[in-house]
Amino acid sequence: MPYVVGLTGGIGSGKSEVAQAFRELGVDIADADHGAHAVTAKGEEGHRAVVALFGSSALTTDGALDRAWIRQHVFEDPAARLELERALHPLIRAYLNCAIASWHSVYGILVVPLLLERGRLLQQVARILVVDCPVEVQINRVTARSAISESEVRAIMATQLPRAARLARADDIIDNSGPLPATALQVARLDRFYRECAARAAVGA
Repeated sequence: MPYVVGLTGGIGSGKSEVAQAFRELGVDIADADHGAHAVTAKGEEGHRAVVALFGSSALTTDGALDRAWIRQHVFEDPAARLELERALHPLIRAYLNCAIASWHSVYGILVVPLLLERGRLLQQVARILVVDCPVEVQINRVTARSAISESEVRAIMATQLPRAARLARADDIIDNSGPLPATALQVARLDRFYRECAARAAVGA
């Protein structure tokens, strides 16, 4: 079993940027968001599952999933969100497990936005890394990069652990509220630490 670091954080915290910084240091990455897009691409099992749940309303004119419609629908209807998660999460976990099995680096990063909220993948991680920034920074980042209103961002945040609760569960924290060079320094420090952890775990195994 590879040495796995679980990376999580609230929406807009900068998880993707931090994961990319680890990737640039030669670390293999498995990303749940990438997995969600892969298993729901047109023709894939997840795509068929979403259409079975929500019908043609969930599709764009070219037959791809209308992700904006789905996002709005499931955040307005918690029961629909649970149905969607039941349909897709097993497929996403299978995707992630395949990705982890292909890793070659001495440790890898498993990026899961709802790692702590859902918990099903926690047993696979050796350490929990939380990417953190203030709530207002999260909101500003998300509204600046996508056509999502502040109220929609706050609705998404309401489905995630509060910031304090997330930080309390962390083994390691990256403060991503500042400039990228400051974040890169933190990533480099943790990369050295995780390589040491992986080496110790390998000897222990």
